[in-house]
Amino acid sequence: MVAATQKPGGLKKVLGPFDLVLMGIGAIVGTGIFVLTGTGAVTAGPALTLSFIIAAIACGFAALCYAEFASSVPVAGSIYTYSYFTLGELVAWMIGWDLLLEYGLATSAVAVGWSGYFQSLLKGIGIVLPEALRAAPGAQPGVNTLFNLPAFLIMMCLTFLLSLGVRESARLNNIMVIIKTGVVILFIVVGVSYVKPDNWQPFMPFGAGSVLSAAALVFFAFIGFDAVTSAAEEVKNPARDLPIGIIGSLAVCTVLYVAVAAIMTGIVPYMQFEGVDHPVSLALQVAGQDWVAGFVDLAAILGMSTVILVMAYGQTRILFAMSRDGLLPAKLSEVHPKYGTPYFGTWMVGIIFGLIAALVPLGVLAELVNIGTLAAFSLVSVAVIILRKKRPDLPRAFRCPGVPVIPALAIIFCLVLMSFLSWHTWVAFGIWIAIGLAVYFLYARQRSLLNKQ
Repeated sequence: MVAATQKPGGLKKVLGPFDLVLMGIGAIVGTGIFVLTGTGAVTAGPALTLSFIIAAIACGFAALCYAEFASSVPVAGSIYTYSYFTLGELVAWMIGWDLLLEYGLATSAVAVGWSGYFQSLLKGIGIVLPEALRAAPGAQPGVNTLFNLPAFLIMMCLTFLLSLGVRESARLNNIMVIIKTGVVILFIVVGVSYVKPDNWQPFMPFGAGSVLSAAALVFFAFIGFDAVTSAAEEVKNPARDLPIGIIGSLAVCTVLYVAVAAIMTGIVPYMQFEGVDHPVSLALQVAGQDWVAGFVDLAAILGMSTVILVMAYGQTRILFAMSRDGLLPAKLSEVHPKYGTPYFGTWMVGIIFGLIAALVPLGVLAELVNIGTLAAFSLVSVAVIILRKKRPDLPRAFRCPGVPVIPALAIIFCLVLMSFLSWHTWVAFGIWIAIGLAVYFLYARQRSLLNKQ
């Protein structure tokens, strides 16, 4: 079965290391830097810079494992597809179920961040939404918010586009990367002269534990590098280019994130980011650079729109693959005769996660996304060790160095960061996993095409 997946799939090998670095940056830069830097600053203070470095190291170890898994079965698709053909149906199901949580809630979280910057942009031109429609219940302390209308509407708009069919191109991705990266660099260049070093004291106001807690939260900022590994089939030289693309994009984003965190907390005292969902533009407004803040709002809106689109696309395709394998109802893999998309599945997840974006605060969403992602990364790292033992003969375009040490470090880092997430996040994740196991053994296992064969 593994051999079958390695047959030529007709995709041209056209991507080089530069393309992969740009792809990684394009997928990574989004809500994590434009929104969660504020929440992270409240959690760790100016030591947020250390939190970003710790999260990047954890992500780097996992990324190397991800790259080996992807290049071992170099076909277009998600880690669900790879694990299905190499480690069996149950492992694939759990990873797929986990990814549904990660991708779905990631779209919701980014939509909430999008809403914050959109409202900031509207406020700049004198338009203010009614208080009840600005955010989810309890999202803003002391404010009677009920429903995040902009977050719900952007989810519906992008779901509509996805249902009609969306085609990504390298040119569009590169343009968005230039816009987003340019805005971050503009913030750094303009903001650095307004930094007051006194705002960095005390550097670690809540102790080392708060740095790890913030790292577990801002881990969300690095989600998206798997877009690099998913392109393995179209890479000219996977053995060389995949690690360059992964490590290169992570390194660039880490430098940008650390610089942004340092400048933000240098301009605005970290306590003032409480409940703020547009911290980057807030720092510029405090510095009196409203024209730059407006440009940041607009660019953040454009950039986060593409992140929502890509994440939502990924989720619907994982759902499609699981349905096609018989693990979920066949309705979810039905293709629309006119648009050629999984129409029903696309609208189902769009509406569900649009409502979640409208009704659940960003901090809760980010933690749930992170625990799902960290769990998936841990499973992938375990899978690399198992696959080395189980199939040492399997051709690997890229081999993770230092196996089993590097995968073990990835697992340890992920588990440590998971341990610093709140208890209610663990409870919610445990419920999700329990539901997943119940669905598999009571429904999916009996109906899967693999078991029928």
